[in-house]
Amino acid sequence: MEAVLDDLAGNWPLYTAIPVVAALIGYVTKRVAIEMMFRPLDFVGVKGTFLGWQGVVPRHGGRMAATATDLLTKNVLDVAEVFARIDADRLVTEIEQPLLKAVDDITREVLAEHHPRLWERLPPMARDLVVKHIQAGTPRLVRQVLDELRDNVDDILDIKRLSVQRLTQDKALLVKLIRETSRPEMAFIARSGIYFGFFLGIVQSVVWALTKNPLVMPIFGASIGLFTDWLAIKLIFVPRDPVRLPGGLLLHGMFQRRRAEVARQYGEMIANELLTVDNVLDALLNGPRSDRLRAMIRRLVAEAVDEQAEAARPLVNAAIGPQRLDEMKRAAAAKSIERLPVTLLPARSYLSRAMDVANLVEQRMTRMTSTEYEGLLRPAFRQDEWKLVAVGGLIGFLVGELQVLVMLH
Repeated sequence: MEAVLDDLAGNWPLYTAIPVVAALIGYVTKRVAIEMMFRPLDFVGVKGTFLGWQGVVPRHGGRMAATATDLLTKNVLDVAEVFARIDADRLVTEIEQPLLKAVDDITREVLAEHHPRLWERLPPMARDLVVKHIQAGTPRLVRQVLDELRDNVDDILDIKRLSVQRLTQDKALLVKLIRETSRPEMAFIARSGIYFGFFLGIVQSVVWALTKNPLVMPIFGASIGLFTDWLAIKLIFVPRDPVRLPGGLLLHGMFQRRRAEVARQYGEMIANELLTVDNVLDALLNGPRSDRLRAMIRRLVAEAVDEQAEAARPLVNAAIGPQRLDEMKRAAAAKSIERLPVTLLPARSYLSRAMDVANLVEQRMTRMTSTEYEGLLRPAFRQDEWKLVAVGGLIGFLVGELQVLVMLH
C-alpha cells in the first residue's frame, strides 16, 4: 500500500489527468454519436459496402417519416378540423378582387374560344353584363366548393402521403424536425459524458494505481464510451412518467418533462415547414387524389353555368347548343383550376391563421399518452442505436490505449 501511495505522490499529474481524459472521452464519444445520427445526409464511403456512413436519421428517413406521420395523423392532426376552421365568407372577402378578375378573364376567354362569332357580335356593354352576371354567382360557388371539400377532405387530401413525401424528399427537413425538437436532449447527452466520464475516471485511476495492468485503460475507456452513451440515451426517455424517490428526488425522462415546450416547437415546425398553405394546395391540385377535387370542381362549375343559363335556356340552346355548352363548361372548370393558386394568393395569410395548425398540433400533443409522445423522437434513437453505442466504446478503447502508452512512458 505504501508503494501505491508513493506512486500516486510521484506521478500525481498523470493520475490527475486520468479523470480529465475520461471526461473528455465521455464528451467526445457523445458528440460523435450525436453527429452520426444526423450527418452526413448522403452516404459517404465505398458504395455497396459497409465502408462508409450515412446519418441514422437521413438513412432511415422514409421509415422515420412514415412513423412520425402515422403518429401525426392518428393522434395529433385532424385534417377535417383544420378545414372546418376556414370561414367561407371571410375567404371570399380575402380573394374578392382576384376572384372577380379570374371570372372576368375566364368568361371572356371561354366565350371567345368556343363561340367567337357570337361573342364578337355582342356590344361591349352586353359583354360586360354577361361577365357581371356570372361574377354575381361566383361567391356562392366558392362556398359550395369549400363545403364539399370540408365534407370529403379525407377522400380528396392524402395528408399522410404529403407528409411522408415531403420529409423523404427533403432529408435536411427531417433532420431539422428531429434535431430542433431534441436540441436540449442532445446537449444533455454531451454534458452527461463529462460527468459520467470524470466519475469513472476516478475509479479508473485507482484501479491503475493498484494493478498497473495495461488492460485497465482500454477496458475502462471502452466501458466509459459504451455505458455513458447507453445511459444518456435511456435517461432522455426513462422513466416515461414521474417517479418520486425517498427524499423527494423526482425522476422523469428529460424529453417527457419538456412536453409543453416540445409541443409548441413541434407545432410551429409542422405549420411552417410541412403543412403550409402552399404544400396543402399543391397536394390538393397535384396529389394522387387530385382527380377527385378536379371532378368536384368540374361538376360544381357545370351546375353554376347551368343555373346561370337557365333563365335564357331556349336562347342558349338555339345560339350555342348542348354540345358546345358542355365544352364551355369543361373549359371554364379547367381554367378555374389552373388559376386557383393565383386566385388564392391574397388569402394565404388568412388561411394560415385560420387553419392554425401550430396550435392544433400543440394542443393535441399535450393530451397524448407518454408512450405516444415518446414516439415523436424515440425512432430517431432506436434505429442503429447499437452502432452509436459501439462507436462510443471503440473510441473510448482507442483513447485508453493511448493512455497506456503515456502512463508506461
